[in-house]
Amino acid sequence: MTYEVQTLTICDGWINTWTVHYPDGSSEPETFETAAQAQEALDEFFADIQAEIDAGQRTEDEGYSRDEFRIVKGGAA
Repeated sequence: MTYEVQTLTICDGWINTWTVHYPDGSSEPETFETAAQAQEALDEFFADIQAEIDAGQRTEDEGYSRDEFRIVKGGAA
């Protein structure tokens, strides 16, 4: 069983937009072994965004809402 972070998109609804990029140029959707690992990655993402806002690299309205993300079992629609 794997878990994924899904993003709510306008055109496709809930999809996994998180991607792992490899040195050879290939990539694949990112998945996690546990829901806790997925939550940790999502929390880190929001912390990074907030740090950029705090540093003036983004404006407050260039952030994201947690409502735009969810964690589900891999392959869930």
